Amino acid sequence: MHFEIRLRIFISLLLVFVGGAILRSALTTRLDSFTLDEAYHIAAGVSYVQRADFRVNPEHPPLVKLWVGSFLSATGFHLGPLRVFHDKLDERRFTAEEVYLHNDPNSVRRRSRIAMWVLNGLLLVAFALALRRAFGALVSLATILFLAIDPTVAAHLPVVMTDLPVALLSATAVVMGACAFRLWKWPDLAWSSVALGLALGAKHSAPVFFLYLGLTGCALALFLPRSEGADSRLLRMAKVFGVLAGALLILWGLYFFHFRESSGPAEIFNRSLEEKIADVGSPAYRFVLGAMTAAHVAPRAYIWGFADTVHAGLEGRAISQLAFGRLYYARAPWYFFPGVLAVKLPLGLSLLTVLGGILFLGRHLPREWTTPACVLWGAAICFLFVLKSGATYAGVRHALPEVPFLAVLGGMASYKALTSHKLSRKTIVAFAFLAACISAVPVLRPWEYYNEIVGGTAKGYLYFDDEGVDLGQRGKEMADYYHAVIQPTGEVPLVNYPIQPAERKARDIDWLGLDVSRDENRMNSPAFSGTMLISAQSIARKLWWDAPELRAAKPVARFGNLFVFSGTLRMSGKLARNLYGLGIRKEYAEKPDLEAAEHLLRESAQADPSAFFVHIELGNIYLKRGLRDQALQEYGAALQYAPSDHVMRQSIEDQIRRLSTQ
Repeated sequence: MHFEIRLRIFISLLLVFVGGAILRSALTTRLDSFTLDEAYHIAAGVSYVQRADFRVNPEHPPLVKLWVGSFLSATGFHLGPLRVFHDKLDERRFTAEEVYLHNDPNSVRRRSRIAMWVLNGLLLVAFALALRRAFGALVSLATILFLAIDPTVAAHLPVVMTDLPVALLSATAVVMGACAFRLWKWPDLAWSSVALGLALGAKHSAPVFFLYLGLTGCALALFLPRSEGADSRLLRMAKVFGVLAGALLILWGLYFFHFRESSGPAEIFNRSLEEKIADVGSPAYRFVLGAMTAAHVAPRAYIWGFADTVHAGLEGRAISQLAFGRLYYARAPWYFFPGVLAVKLPLGLSLLTVLGGILFLGRHLPREWTTPACVLWGAAICFLFVLKSGATYAGVRHALPEVPFLAVLGGMASYKALTSHKLSRKTIVAFAFLAACISAVPVLRPWEYYNEIVGGTAKGYLYFDDEGVDLGQRGKEMADYYHAVIQPTGEVPLVNYPIQPAERKARDIDWLGLDVSRDENRMNSPAFSGTMLISAQSIARKLWWDAPELRAAKPVARFGNLFVFSGTLRMSGKLARNLYGLGIRKEYAEKPDLEAAEHLLRESAQADPSAFFVHIELGNIYLKRGLRDQALQEYGAALQYAPSDHVMRQSIEDQIRRLSTQ
């Protein structure tokens, strides 16, 4: 059975689906505050547009920031003078203060949301048109319906972040590349190049698709049989390189064709590019980054961000992480991203992807889809292979480029059902979409969504503590509760929730630690008495500084993944963390007080000895003071509690060996 949809009907249904996705997103995210990263992107984007200066936030390419920065600059945004930043925290502090304290954050939020809905809406339309070109109107519409239902997509539609744009642009580039490398027509090649160039300008995960399309295009150019009158293999190869060259040209255009990040000749990043490349552990990656810099393959700010992505995104961060209910150091196991997709996708949508995969592997789909479908699934597998060795702290958002490919599988399953005479196939697909809608659409705050495998949205934090649980969107509820319940009592609460200090000040929230001289005694107390505003990630199990007392306590209020506790609790993990923070302040102050730092860090280690890095800091202080035996003792304790990470343990062992023999 052949199924045709006229262009007018296709466009109408497409606009209904995209408009419905945006409307659902607007309703379900209307109470969301900015995520932790948005102020960073917004102020940076305004600086790019107003000053043509790319020193701020070079760790992300400029596409999204330029888009929002242009919109905000046109409608009014005050940006103070740029300065030299001493580190990333200093840079983040500057951007947060610009958004929250020097502008109206509610107005900035409203306008930036509109800008992102427009951008992501256009990208959904472009993806749908590419799919219509490759697989027909029915697959295209079913794929967009899949994405419109998915709560992770709904959560990302309005946020000034790069994950959804790079996902949609990369998928569009691959789909158009699949068409281009089959028919070798210039319009397909041009659109693939444009989408690929914009993807490179959205996020540093796009080079995976850049390399994949280059290698795949060359392979198809060489080995696909040549029909009469078709292009020669040499011309095909030239077209592939034209696609890649056009993408790089677009990337340079997003940086205004400037290699330097600012008008001056000297580097002005918060950390030099040379140091940033030196941070990377892999010699191969360091060589590639150095070669890119020497050859001016991309603007210097892009290479700086690429180095940051390799170091933090591929080599991992030294953190405790909870995944699937188990604890890991630095990164979760290789199957983390397939697993997190399985618990973040509604089960109905997962069923559609499984059905689509079975149909594809069983060769039950139209024969002309074989080549483009193979190109698509090859891209998805390639990206998943890269994710396997990547850091997992960000959760599902770093795996978002996989979602459009999974949605295409769902679209193909829908096509097969609607073009089949069998009622059972239609029933299964209809049931899958209905089940997905029942599970996902009613959920307010879709960022926090987890499916029934882990007990739903309310229990996801018991199994995961990555950024897919929460990224600071409950700031408004926290402020409302503080002003209504806590502030009238005059109490200063303990706040452990991921929002910037500038946002706390803008919302007129006082918190324990804002004035260290006022709060130090309470922070050093073995038992905490009062009110605690705590994120779900802080309650989740930890390798160190764990808080089992909070998991056993009953909150007096809960706002999604923001918990409120009140009473008196002895929390050794929280005490150890507070003491460590105070000790670090003393150790690295402008005028260091090593004796006070040593005392605080020693008390921190006594409260919770499992934090191995506290012992390292103590060892360093003892070494500075010439106390060799005490330093050896602390390094030995660090080795005892260090996780089973070869690089970490080796560095501690090397330090012990040097100190023992020299």
